[in-house]
Amino acid sequence: MLVAERYVTLYDRFGGDQAGGEPVEATLEELAEALFCTPRNAKLVLKKLEEDGLVCWLPGRGRGNRSHLAFKQNKESFLLDLAMSKAEEGEYRTSFDLLSSYGEGTEVRAKFLSWLNGRFGYQKETVRGLTGCDTLRFPVYRSIQTLDPAKVNYAFDSHVIRQIYDRLLTYDESAGKIVPGLAHAWKTDSEGKEWTFYLRKGVMFHDGREMTADDVVYTFERLRSSGMPNRWMLRHLVTVEAAGLRTVRFVLSRPNWMFDRYLCSSAGSILPLNLNGLSEEAYWRQPVGTGPFQLMTLTEERVELAVNPGYYAERPYLDGVDIIILPEDCEQLSTIGLPAVMQTYDGDKSEAEVNYAEDWQGIARLCNGSTMLTWNGNKPGWAQNEAFRKAVRLILDPVAMQAELGGERVLPAYALRPEDSLQFAQVKAPAAEIRQALARSGYDGAQLRLVVHDKYERDGRWIADRMGSFGIAVELFPANWAQVGDPVIIASADFTVNGIILAEDEVCEIDMYEHEECASSTYLESSLKQWIVGQIDKALASRDVASRRGCLRDIETRLRDECHIIFLHHRRLNTYIHPSVRGASFGSNGWIEFKQIWLEK
Repeated sequence: MLVAERYVTLYDRFGGDQAGGEPVEATLEELAEALFCTPRNAKLVLKKLEEDGLVCWLPGRGRGNRSHLAFKQNKESFLLDLAMSKAEEGEYRTSFDLLSSYGEGTEVRAKFLSWLNGRFGYQKETVRGLTGCDTLRFPVYRSIQTLDPAKVNYAFDSHVIRQIYDRLLTYDESAGKIVPGLAHAWKTDSEGKEWTFYLRKGVMFHDGREMTADDVVYTFERLRSSGMPNRWMLRHLVTVEAAGLRTVRFVLSRPNWMFDRYLCSSAGSILPLNLNGLSEEAYWRQPVGTGPFQLMTLTEERVELAVNPGYYAERPYLDGVDIIILPEDCEQLSTIGLPAVMQTYDGDKSEAEVNYAEDWQGIARLCNGSTMLTWNGNKPGWAQNEAFRKAVRLILDPVAMQAELGGERVLPAYALRPEDSLQFAQVKAPAAEIRQALARSGYDGAQLRLVVHDKYERDGRWIADRMGSFGIAVELFPANWAQVGDPVIIASADFTVNGIILAEDEVCEIDMYEHEECASSTYLESSLKQWIVGQIDKALASRDVASRRGCLRDIETRLRDECHIIFLHHRRLNTYIHPSVRGASFGSNGWIEFKQIWLEK
């Protein structure tokens, strides 16, 4: 790698493009200066470059004879070959680092992306000596934040977690009911305070050890420990105990008639006892579960999954899934106008911008959830002023936002769920009414800070411009994945734009208010948070589904009416898939379900 970097450094410094392969004048001292080393080390570098067939060094002999250097490989083709070879070795980040550092002014980046896109999709290949393996390989533009169920917060992480681990129960979205998972049966007492689960026999972790009640007890004791953002699920847990080798009993201090739904969520994924005796750091480098796929590789640039051939619930057809994590700035270049077996358009790409064959299958799903603006109720300033928040709601007309930005934004939002938004009248406030509302709030021209993840940058810019047109000063801060998880940056915001996917419906709705790292929860002022938790407890104590739904709707209504949250739009998920790929559908997390995919030919 170092040899390659030195080659392109000298190529750029001494005009290899202009030379066209002909020798160029270069002294040893000039070479040393370009390489930031001594003349002696420069000689060693030249020797290595000659051995690799990259240059020809012609030292000048005698007084007045200049030394010459000939470059044997064109820089662009050399960079492309090097980037491709690194990608084939799984070092995708290295490939992009090379292109960013040395590819400026060339077409090598576009050529590399075109080549790389040909590697994506559904392919038969040899993996670890096994021929004819059915592999699904596709790019994403977001890093894995965590594979720890106790800490999971994002939909993509949750989706990958569901491939590696299983839960005691599963919610069958199509049937609208809870079905057995690792537990083949379960029961509760008449008060909804004691829950007992009976585990399947012969369920094996990926390392070959059978799962028992001790693994389940350890998982939930760990989940409720201090510092786990998802411990809210066990807020009323008194004890969890093994009542036998394959029987687990939970005892709660208060009724929770949704406890079985809680255990369907990704946060309830079952881990091995004591993390197989490993430290937290060591275990999370390659965790094991009982899920349909086992983790083979986890780096900043790649997640490789291999099928669990002994999966108890039915072996997936796929032999492997290879998820390539590309730099976020590659998203537009790598998905527009390039053929692929599976290609998803998202963000701000319209259907017309995506290149797909006429016989490709198009699948779409309206996302069950909402994109919203959330005010920081814990930062002093205008976010605390209800009249000001209501004036901003008049400014941020969801209809105008959806019409002007388009793309994935297919429905103006006035509620968490799309079906509820359709019940609201779409009324646009006149400019005069907005200015009067702002004047009543007493807004004094102070600047507000809007922090958004990069994926919401267009939404953030539209919001900042719209508010600016009414004299509200907004500083927009687009944050990457590292920054969006920084508590200091999040706390610095007066407001943010975030989205929620109700993958587990009411459980995810509660998660939105109680998760210790979710903006919708961390931005709640303490007294408001206390009231919300009380409403949630009322919901959990009710056996009647309609009553539970009413308690949660009361929370949503208050947050909307007092403008702690301003709903913006509902998203549509879209994917085009090669006709040979069958069984593809969106899961509740908004990602294609790997277990169901198979190849027709």
